[in-house]
Amino acid sequence: MKYRTIIVGVHIAGEQKSSSDEITGLAVTAGASILASVSQNIKKINPSSFIGEGKIEEIRELINAHKANLIIIDCELSGSQQNNLEQKLGIQVLDRTALILDIFSQRARTKEGKIQVELAQLNFISTRLKGKGVMMSRLAGGIGTRGPGESKLETDRRKIRERITKLAQELKHIEKNRSLHRQYREKREVPQIAIIGYTNAGKSTLLNKLTSAEVLVEDKLFATLDPTTRKLKLSGKKFAILTDTVGFIEKLPHHLVKAFRSTFEEIKEADLIFNVIDISNPLFHEQSVVVQDVLNSMDIAGIPILNVYNKIDSADIGKDTFLRYPKLHPSVMVSAREGAGIVELLDKTEKMLSGFWANLLIKVAAPSSWLISTLLASGTIIRQEDHEGFTIIDAEVPNSVAEKIKKVLAKEEILT
Repeated sequence: MKYRTIIVGVHIAGEQKSSSDEITGLAVTAGASILASVSQNIKKINPSSFIGEGKIEEIRELINAHKANLIIIDCELSGSQQNNLEQKLGIQVLDRTALILDIFSQRARTKEGKIQVELAQLNFISTRLKGKGVMMSRLAGGIGTRGPGESKLETDRRKIRERITKLAQELKHIEKNRSLHRQYREKREVPQIAIIGYTNAGKSTLLNKLTSAEVLVEDKLFATLDPTTRKLKLSGKKFAILTDTVGFIEKLPHHLVKAFRSTFEEIKEADLIFNVIDISNPLFHEQSVVVQDVLNSMDIAGIPILNVYNKIDSADIGKDTFLRYPKLHPSVMVSAREGAGIVELLDKTEKMLSGFWANLLIKVAAPSSWLISTLLASGTIIRQEDHEGFTIIDAEVPNSVAEKIKKVLAKEEILT
């Protein structure tokens, strides 16, 4: 089915104005064909239909002129407001939250991602049920209707609550396994890096360039949804664990923030954050503010952030425009697609993670095979000098390995 769509932007007095390009981009990502767009500035929300009667009449005329079959409104509607608008306009109406949920439903690939999306959809739908579940009849397919479907859901609230409980338990089990993996990584003191940023800023492209991960890359919002973790090679035997997280967006629905708790935990548990900023987007500063607001709402105090200004190869902004905004520090300018600036990025990354490795200066009568193999497997032997009666080894290893070596060797054998 082709979705002939009209976009309705709404700006409420006193609130930050949303980008019309963003809601259009979301709609196109979901598969809609945009025929027209209108906007309205309102001082007070109409409790019955959110927007005023005059604007409803204008939209009705556009529907007739373009033979539209879908309205997308860039705000969050209540269930009754959505139903009232559909009755007045005679076609399907979606709000911003339902649209984003639909995109997430399309993009989820892993079991965890699918559970998170379905859980968010059910929590969203459960607040809009009326009587015997009128909303459930819409879960048949298409924009705003993808999701659990009739085969998994009943129209009764109790069944939905049971399904939510079951999904929450499954997600908790997955999160427990993720936590065990995280503890294992922490035990080895392998540094964790989380890639964050506004959606479509180039996070997946950066992950691919750094690790050859071959993650899907598209010029669409939320092209990838499920977090991807890969090993990042640094100098010598050093490496870090790099995780690409779900993209941020203005007015990210709270249903999704709650459902994607495990994804955000990857950010909170990180030892370093790559904040990817698309400087080819004219709204890069506004998008940076959105990301900063999300970060400020999370418990990440003390986690260092490296701001990665991406897409310098396609940035069509003048130097004066870029310098007009205060640049976040520390920072690096890169093109994840072309590879420009990657060497500097890796260099700054290693410097910001330097506290995770220890230098050992060891003096032993004769190095054991265990000592040499341990140093080579986990770190780097910088120099090894054989003297008469003893050997000096200068090595760099993870802190956990350094502690293990110190416990095995005598105190007098560890010089520093």
